[in-house]
Amino acid sequence: MGQQENQLKILVTGGGGFIGSALVKRLLDKGHQISSLSRKKYPHLEALNVKTIQADLVDRKAIFQAVNGHEIVIHTAALAGYWGSAKEYYRSNVLGTVNIIDACKKFKIQKLLYTSSASVVFSGENIINGSPDLSYPDKALNHYSHTKAIAEQLILAANSSLMKTISLRPHIVLGPGDNHILPRLIQRAKSGKLKVIGDGQNQIDFVYIDNLVDAHMDALKAMDQNPSSLGKAYFITNEEPVNLWNFVNQILTGIGLPVVSGRMSSRMALAVANFLCVFNKLFKPNQEPILTPFLVKELSQSHWFDPLPAKRELGYTPSLNSEQTLDLLIEYLKV
Repeated sequence: MGQQENQLKILVTGGGGFIGSALVKRLLDKGHQISSLSRKKYPHLEALNVKTIQADLVDRKAIFQAVNGHEIVIHTAALAGYWGSAKEYYRSNVLGTVNIIDACKKFKIQKLLYTSSASVVFSGENIINGSPDLSYPDKALNHYSHTKAIAEQLILAANSSLMKTISLRPHIVLGPGDNHILPRLIQRAKSGKLKVIGDGQNQIDFVYIDNLVDAHMDALKAMDQNPSSLGKAYFITNEEPVNLWNFVNQILTGIGLPVVSGRMSSRMALAVANFLCVFNKLFKPNQEPILTPFLVKELSQSHWFDPLPAKRELGYTPSLNSEQTLDLLIEYLKV
C-alpha cells in the first residue's frame, strides 16, 4: 500500500477499461474508497475490493444512484473507436455525460474530472505545439471526436463554485492494456501489410499510461490549490515529440519484427479509406474498415501539443520519459 491520504469516496466511470483500471489501482494505493461504474463486469476490480456498479451511462436512474454518496467523480467512460453510428456515439458520450453532470450537481459532488481526448481538436491538418486554446474543428473526422468535444464543453461549462471541473486531453495513450492504435499497427506489421503513409516525416507525441494517471492525480490536487486551472482543458503527453514511423520501427525491431519498408501516399491511402468505408457501410456495417480517413490523417500528419499549460497550472511532469516508455512498451509487447 502506498502513501495514505485522507480517504475520499471516488467514483470512476469506465473503471474496468484501459485508463480506468490504471486510475482505480492508483487511487486504491493512495487509500481512497473506490467505486467503478461500467457496462460490463470486471472480475479484476472485484478482486481488488472495488465496489463495482454495472450500468449504462444513459440509464439516468442508475447513474444518479451510482453517483450518490461520493465526493469525487472521474469520468473516463466513453464509446471509443473509429467506426459506428452517430446515434450510438451521441447516446453514450453526450447523453451519458449529461446524466453524469446532472447527478453530480444533485448530490453536490465536489470535483468532476473528465478524461477527454486530444482528438477533439484534430481536423486532419498538422498540429505543431498545439495550444489548449485550439478551436474545435467545424467538421470532426469521426463520431468519437465530435461527441467527445461536445461532452468536454458540457463538463467545462459545469464548473462553478459548487463543483470544480477540469478536462484532460491525453494524446495516444500507450501501455499494457491498450487495444487501440499501437496493437493494430503491430498486427498489420505481423501480417506484412503495414506501410508508411505519407512522407514518413510526421512527428507526434503520446503519453504512457502511468504518466496519464499522474496527470489525473495532479489535476485533482490543482482543483484545490490553483483556482486558475478550473473549467479548463489540458493536453497530456510525454512532452517529447518523436518521428512516428521511426518510433514504430524501434518498437518493431525491439519485438523482433521487420521494420516498415513499404509506402503509400496520403492521397492514395485516403482514397482507399473512403472506398472501404462505403463498402463496409453497405456490406459489413458492423465491421470497422482496416483503414479510415481519421486513421490515414493520424498516421500521415504531425500532431503534438504544448506541454507548458499542464506543467504550469496542474504541476504535471511526466515521471517516465519517452526512452523509458519505449523500453516498457517493448517489454510488454514481447509477451
